[in-house]
Amino acid sequence: MQLNAIVVGAGIVGLATARALSLKGYHVTVIERTDKAVGASIRNFGMVWPIGQPNGVLYNRALRSRMIWKEIADATGIWYDECGSLHVAYHQDEWQVLQELYEKFKLEGRPVALINSTDIMQEFNGVRKNDLIGGLYSSTEMIIDSRVAIAQVPNYLHECLNVNFIWGKSVTKVDSGKVWIGNNVLKADLIFVCSGADFETLFSDEFSKLNITKCKLQMMRFAPPIENWNIGAALCGGLSLIHYDSFKVAPSLNTLQKRYKEEMSEYLQHGIHVMVSQNDRYELTVGDSHEYASTHDPFDKAAINQLIINYLNKIAIADDWKLIQTWNGIYAKMLNGSTEIFLNITDGVYVINGLGGAGMTLSFGLAEELVAKI
Repeated sequence: MQLNAIVVGAGIVGLATARALSLKGYHVTVIERTDKAVGASIRNFGMVWPIGQPNGVLYNRALRSRMIWKEIADATGIWYDECGSLHVAYHQDEWQVLQELYEKFKLEGRPVALINSTDIMQEFNGVRKNDLIGGLYSSTEMIIDSRVAIAQVPNYLHECLNVNFIWGKSVTKVDSGKVWIGNNVLKADLIFVCSGADFETLFSDEFSKLNITKCKLQMMRFAPPIENWNIGAALCGGLSLIHYDSFKVAPSLNTLQKRYKEEMSEYLQHGIHVMVSQNDRYELTVGDSHEYASTHDPFDKAAINQLIINYLNKIAIADDWKLIQTWNGIYAKMLNGSTEIFLNITDGVYVINGLGGAGMTLSFGLAEELVAKI
């Protein structure tokens, strides 16, 4: 007899968990309280970002997730772009860090290359030339339009893996073998709660014991200066070097961070680092900031967006980009350095959460690993 599983939440973590459970032989039902996913899973760059993950388990998990994204996209026609990433340096200390990362990453077997300023100007569009020293290019990064893809993955799971979806219904209680939607009770052999930033709505006592908070980020989207204009890679400035754990292997990173603290304290105060991704409509997604609190002001700060734009103009020729959208996203973040939460609440009831903004990059691989343990 086939066993049943229920997944609460249809964001990227929930979708990845549903896929892993179905492939393990379970008949899976996903319950989502909204009519479609509208949370952090669609409010991001759409970046699948292995370069940001440290070598070992997380980097391998990112590569596995990337492979799964491609499998699903190829099967469904979801657009993706294996454009890679370009980190640019405009100061000698940034260039020193990029050179160190190149040597470290090359030893780890990562496909990276150092590019001088002349070649950058020839190979990529929109990078600002003034004071450009060079850049580090990595070929592993991939862009998916998360607003579109997260809406299409449920169709793939339903049609190809027989996953059932219940939309617009809130789960009010979970216990071993049972899920309540109001007065209705659904039964299952396994239950996974993947509720993202809404983690306090179920098992609030368990979450109150964790060193967990919520991160709010602000982002923008621009129309390109001319039709079909392509920047050529996901573009990152020097501030991104102090954001990702994988870059901590560079010996000179502390020196760079010290300069940023002295010269760009306002950026560090708001957790700003500037990146640019581009979708198949050539729209440019730009961000972002990082503010940490258990409860966030719902209103975006114009000053933060202006800081992002100011820095964007230091690395890109963006003067004639047209602003078309602004928004914010909120995700759960562990404060003790943990890269995810995996709790066994009671018999057959599990929680997956706390990926800290790396859901697009890590969820598919992580879900496979965790489901395989059960």
